[in-house]
Formats: sequence, structure tokens, C-alpha cells
Amino acid sequence: MEKKWWQKEVIYQIYPKSFYDSNNDGIGDIKGITQKLDYLESLGITMIWICPIYQSPMADNGYDISDYYQLNPEFGDMKDLDELIERAKEKGIKIVLDLVINHTSDEHPWFQDLLKNPEDSKYRDYYILKSGQDGMPPTNWRSVFGGSVWEPLKNTNEYYFHSFGVKQPDLNWENKQVRNELYKMVNYWLKKGIAGFRVDAITFIKKDQNFDNLPADGADGLVKCTKKARNQAGIEEFLHELKEETFTKYDCVTIGEAPGVPYEQYGDFIGDNGYFSMIFDFRYADLDVASGSEWFKRVEWNVLDLKKLIFKSQTEIQKVGWGANFLENHDQNRSLSKYIKEEENRNFYSATMLGALFFYLRGTPFIYQGQEIGMTNFKRKSIEEFDDISSIDQYYRSMNEGFSAEEALHFINLRSRDNSRTPFHWNDQEYGGFSKVKPWLGMNDNYRSINVEQQEQDPNSILHFYKKIIQLRQKSECLIYGEIEPILEDHPTIVAYKRKYYAEEIVCYFNFSCDEQKVVLDDKFDVLLDNYKEDKQTVSEQEYFLKPYQALILLKQGESHHE
Repeated sequence: MEKKWWQKEVIYQIYPKSFYDSNNDGIGDIKGITQKLDYLESLGITMIWICPIYQSPMADNGYDISDYYQLNPEFGDMKDLDELIERAKEKGIKIVLDLVINHTSDEHPWFQDLLKNPEDSKYRDYYILKSGQDGMPPTNWRSVFGGSVWEPLKNTNEYYFHSFGVKQPDLNWENKQVRNELYKMVNYWLKKGIAGFRVDAITFIKKDQNFDNLPADGADGLVKCTKKARNQAGIEEFLHELKEETFTKYDCVTIGEAPGVPYEQYGDFIGDNGYFSMIFDFRYADLDVASGSEWFKRVEWNVLDLKKLIFKSQTEIQKVGWGANFLENHDQNRSLSKYIKEEENRNFYSATMLGALFFYLRGTPFIYQGQEIGMTNFKRKSIEEFDDISSIDQYYRSMNEGFSAEEALHFINLRSRDNSRTPFHWNDQEYGGFSKVKPWLGMNDNYRSINVEQQEQDPNSILHFYKKIIQLRQKSECLIYGEIEPILEDHPTIVAYKRKYYAEEIVCYFNFSCDEQKVVLDDKFDVLLDNYKEDKQTVSEQEYFLKPYQALILLKQGESHHE
């Protein structure tokens, strides 16, 4: 694969509502991001992906857009965004926005017109409408956020389709006019000077046009809509057209959120002529649950399970294209709480080991806000404390499936998307320096001990180690472009791999346990990075004992270090 500019990027994901509140209304905003650009520059990142900032009633925190061309006033206005793009550019930082084109908000003018005038609205075919059957919805499909995908259109026998929340009606991609409207909007934003898009829920845009029932898979008598409304045959025509009408006209980067795509199809999505620059693979991120939308079906896993999923993903992506590597995001719980099971082991070593493990995989690395200081899950005492619509649905659905209220709350605390959406910890003052007033979502109590200000002053902090992780990758062509080769594949607690680029070979060892583990080195190596502060500059052919949660990055000696 020829080199592309976006392969070198280090992407930092911002959840704007929770990053930094510049005007003290309890809600993070665009000016807040601009004011923290120095921090992001010192971290070493080169690109920011901002979750949706468009006009929205915020039923799903901005993933329900009521106007694609306006910004939500709580985040700021277009002048604020222009200033952010400009100021970031001066620092060599690019901006990527979220692109949400599977659905709109039910408060979008198109849908509002349809509600007022269901028979004759010119936007009638912009959405998916079907007649009910004997007072029942058209099919027995369950939405991702629970309940039927069908919602009645008032005063009619018709229902509209929503893969996600009731306030997020799906657009009818079968309608060419809808597609043209969306392409026009995409080009508007690319002209504005953004570097590209993270493309939300894009595998949902094609539905099985038969709209038939399936055997139920839950106590609610419904069946997951993903079987009929995700990655369906024919989607390739839409994705190809989207790319041709928009992305290819600009040298932009596109990161697809593309769940449900089997590895055999990855070539279509991210190959040389793929629809996107890269896509996220969620298989390892969802290893603790039966599926991303059924948190109460917990899955026991061990390090070997995680390692197999990571390496399978890496090997399959390497065959055809480029990956987007992430530990956590706005739809996941905190990685330190998920991957490090014992609370007492969630410390500097495990956080830095995890960071380096994911950072040096082949692909473009993503850091989610707060990951670089080791932010963790919180624990809420009642369902009333949650904001996320998916968490609230999972809580009640767990109880419908026979679990107690205590068990249901436990599942939600483990997995809730609110875990990663708590306000960012800037310092140990009240509300973590995020705001001077009570934030929109409750803080994680540990902000007094886990925050940026303390870690900036401590050279042995997680934050400082993340800076080193980034610096090392950015000056090593091998760690950016090199092929990946898994090693020690059957070891129960060590994750290890080689990166190879021309004559250069870098070997990466990660001890995923709280016990020492022996490895045998087959050559003489220079130590590029070690999360234990040792003076050793080289290690030779010998038995080496990895300390608990040690990350060790080694360069095979006698080979040029591409810089």
C-alpha cells in the first residue's frame, strides 16, 4: 500500500460536552477546545476528532442532528469553529468532524414537515415509512437502543423506522434526493477546511427491503435489527457513490464506524480503492459482552482471548489496508477499568502498558480524552444518575430478561457510555477544573488524584509516558509503516509482536499480568522505551524477566533506525 498522509497522524478524540467549559454553564464548548490547544500540542497529537457539534436537541448527545449546517448554541457558533480550525492549523493540528448520515433528529425540518403533512410532504420519501399490520408495527425488529424500530406516525396507520433512538428517524438512502442533499452537506464542510470525517453508524444505511419478521431473540418478542438493517447487500453502491461524490474530491481522511463487516469484506472498505481510509474494528473492544447492545450478556475473557482478537484484527487489516487503533471512545467504558480487572492493579504500569500496546500496533492510533491520564469508570448508585439513553434502556431490558435491579445496575456501571463521558480532569479543584459550576454530568470522584495539573508536574506520570509513546512513534518509520508479526501467540499473559520495515526490526513486549514473566531474547537490542525506569540501554541474548505490567520496546541492534 502506498504511503498516505493520514497514516502518520496521532488522533485525539474530544467529546466536546465534557472537555472544557469556557463560559461556565456546565457544558464543554468549542472555545474550550481552542483554549486547550497548547495542552494538546504539548501532548504531541496531530489531529483532533470532535464528536458532533451540530444543531441538535441532544437526545443522544448530538448524534441526533436537527440542522447539518448550524452549530448547537451550547457549543458556540461558526466563528468559534473557524477560529479553532485556524488556531489548530497554526499548531500543525488538523480537525476531523463526526458525520452522522444514517439518521437525523425528529426535530430536523424535513421530519417536522412530514409530521405536519404526512400525506403530501415533499420529504415523505426522505424517511422510511411502512403501514402497520392489525394494529401492530410492520416488523418485530428491535432498535439498537431497545424497543421496536417502528414508531407510529400520529393520526395515521403508518410507522417510521429508527435503528437507534425514537428521536433518530433513519433516512431513506434508497431515495436519490436524500443522498444528493447529504453529499452537498458533506462537501460544504470539506470546503470549510476540515481534514475529513469519522463516519457514524455507516453500515446501517442499507435495509433489507423485504421488511419481514424473524424469530424473536429476547423476552420482549423482538429481534436485533442488525440482522436486517446493517451491512446489507447493496450497501456497496451507496458507499461507492458517497465516496465519489464527496471524499475523492478532497485529499481528506475518512474513518468509518463500520460494525458488522466480516473480515472478508474489509478489502472493499479499506483497500486501495476502499470506501474509507480506515475503519474501527470493535471485536476486541466488545470482548466482555455478547454484543455491543446487550451488556447484560457478560462474557468471561482472559488475556489470551484479547490477544487472539487483536492479532486476528491486525492480520486481516494488514492484508488489505489500514486500521484505526483505539483503546476507548465515547461509546465504550474506560479501558483501564475494562482490561485491568483488579482495581489495585489500575496504576501507572498497567495504564502505560495498555497505552503502548495499542499505540504500536499497525494503523493510526487514537487517544480518547482522559485516557492519557488514566481516567477510570465511575460507580453510580441509581439509574437516575445516568444520562446515556443506551444505559437506561439496558438497565430496564436486563430486568425484563430476569435480572434483579442490583444486577442490572452492576451491568450498567461496568459498561455505561457515561463512563467515558464524565467531565475531563484538569486539576484537583472543585469540578476538576472543567467548569466553575456543576457540570451537565456528575464528575468521577477521583479527579483529585487523577488530573492533568498533577501529572504535568510529575515526570513519572502516565501523561508524560504518553508523550514519550507519541514521540517514539512519530520519529520511527518502522512503528508507523512497518509490517506487524505476532509472536508468543500462545503465551497466556504476554502480548508481543514485531514491527518490520526494510532492514529494521522493533520487538514489543507487554506483560499483561501482576507476576514476572520470562522471555528469551534471540539477539542484542537497544531499549527504545520501558515503562520501568531502568538505566539499561541494551539487552542481549538471554533470559529477560518482564516485571508486572511492563512495556518494553526493543530495536534489534546493527540496523538503521529510520527517522
